[in-house]
Amino acid sequence: MPKTETPEQKKFDIDAYLKHLTERPGVYRMLDADDDILYVGKAKNLKRRVSSYFKKQHDEIKTRAMVAQIARVEVTVTDTESEALILENTLIKRYKPRYNILFRDDKSYPYVFVSTTKTYPSLSYHRGAKRRRGRYFGPFPNASAVHQTLHALQKIFPVRQCAESVFQNRSRPCLQYQIKRCSGPCIEGLVTKEQYDEDVAHTMAFLEGKSFEVIESLGRKMEAAAEALEFEKAGDYRDKIQALRAIQSQHLINQPGAKDTDVVALALQGNLVCVTVMMYRGGSLWGSEHHFPKAYRPKANDDASEKSSVDTLAEEVLSAFLLQHYLTFPAPKKILLSCAVDEKDGLEALLAEKTKHKVQLKKPVSQNDKGLMQLAQTNADSGLKQRLTQRASQQERLSALQEVLGLAGPPNHMECFDISHTQGQQTVASCVVFKEGVPEPSAYRKFNIEGIQGGDDYAAMHQALTRRYKRVLSENQPLPNLIVIDGGKGQLNQAIDVFKTMDMDTKRLVSVAKGEGRKAGLEILYTPLNSEGIDLESDDMALHLINYIRDEAHRFAITSHRRRRQKAQTQSQLQDIPGVGAKSRQKLLTHFGGLQEVKNAAMSELQKVPGISAKMAQSIYDFFHGEI
Repeated sequence: MPKTETPEQKKFDIDAYLKHLTERPGVYRMLDADDDILYVGKAKNLKRRVSSYFKKQHDEIKTRAMVAQIARVEVTVTDTESEALILENTLIKRYKPRYNILFRDDKSYPYVFVSTTKTYPSLSYHRGAKRRRGRYFGPFPNASAVHQTLHALQKIFPVRQCAESVFQNRSRPCLQYQIKRCSGPCIEGLVTKEQYDEDVAHTMAFLEGKSFEVIESLGRKMEAAAEALEFEKAGDYRDKIQALRAIQSQHLINQPGAKDTDVVALALQGNLVCVTVMMYRGGSLWGSEHHFPKAYRPKANDDASEKSSVDTLAEEVLSAFLLQHYLTFPAPKKILLSCAVDEKDGLEALLAEKTKHKVQLKKPVSQNDKGLMQLAQTNADSGLKQRLTQRASQQERLSALQEVLGLAGPPNHMECFDISHTQGQQTVASCVVFKEGVPEPSAYRKFNIEGIQGGDDYAAMHQALTRRYKRVLSENQPLPNLIVIDGGKGQLNQAIDVFKTMDMDTKRLVSVAKGEGRKAGLEILYTPLNSEGIDLESDDMALHLINYIRDEAHRFAITSHRRRRQKAQTQSQLQDIPGVGAKSRQKLLTHFGGLQEVKNAAMSELQKVPGISAKMAQSIYDFFHGEI
């Protein structure tokens, strides 16, 4: 177990502290006078590494600024350098120190899963722990890339993509068979085991990056079929070859037989950093993604210091990225870097230990690798420029809204509320959150409104606001700079009443009322200080931002309401059937896929559902069709 050493907190005597500091590997934490962690670092030799901060003059401005604030140092001793690397990564994510490089993306990558242990394997989307037995192909850069791949493969190789519960309970081929997207292994006689296994083998070869080998194999089969005068069969092979070549042409670079490779490039401008990762699997480019770490970088005083600062920051960002990213996500055998990193050997050893295969960290040397890096660097520069442009555009819109509403500062944190219902039933209120002018979906909230008269939007808004901000206040969460209410003066008055009851500032409220003919661009804004309304031009940036958040709240409210309504309609009818419990209802809906399919099912079909007896099937059938 690691051992933590903490110095006396009354007065930090660096000389006395260093005199007794261990030379073993470990992690050190720099703290300021308020006991806030400034920086977390790792070291092979703690004494030598920590001493370097205080025993020499630093050229790097950031380091000098940090050292000036250090009031205390804490260290955690570890047995090995690898333990120190892992602990450093954990502490950085936990405390997010100001002087460390922070990466905030904790999602897992998606995969294509092939259930090879089944008699007739299936393809499916997978994200998360790899508990199921079978083959996993990936990782893919995002969910869209997986779905596009599955969709393309379905057209070429008709391997099933249905769930096991559906496959095992089919008595007739589904729509996917009718449109030739599945060969129908669920029904005996539609496809032979040998034909299906061939399609599965071709699919897995393609996912392994062996698309050229697959095309060659299909080409030989096409020629053989043509020679045997089986022209329809030859035409099918030809169509598959054309489809595969079309998919190949979508990848920017193809290198048959090449190792799996990630290309990591970095772009810097001011305090903004963009790290781009381009992922090559089986020699084909599957996609790329941008990371925007939070990095502290003080201004330099001269050109030489500025160059040194840029170079040092680039190395720190890449080192932090490799450690934090690849300790969480799988690392390929080769990772190309746009610049060198510190402790390269240690990082390679740690990643090799985690992935169970050798990992190379290297700068591009061959002409081919340089071409890959040039493409990645172009993407990094483009991503940074896009981020800067977006940030500037959003800031202009926020500043415009601040001026229009007379706010003390730009509304960097906004929340908007909307109400949705169907003739007063299943009322739902939505709350969407915008940070820095862009949506933050993880912070969205919905409220199922109960205890009001159907169709009373004022009461619904009053309840939603009360529930939302009573909780915000009780949990000491930060209040938004601006709260947007979808509606006119009546809805605004409900918000004012709620805020006065909670002793909150009503100046942060604004309502947006639809204009004449409910046309976009004719909206009127009302505030507690301006009951006459603010009528903006249709091209005003402030109005665009208000409409953006209002439309997002409306979309979220409608989506939430439809889900609640569908659930209520489904449950209300099935719950009324005598003798049909919750588990039986779930089995029926899972088996048939929806309420309408249950209604249309014959007695014999209903009895095929596990747990549904002949008597219960009769009750269900009679409920929807009437008794004889």
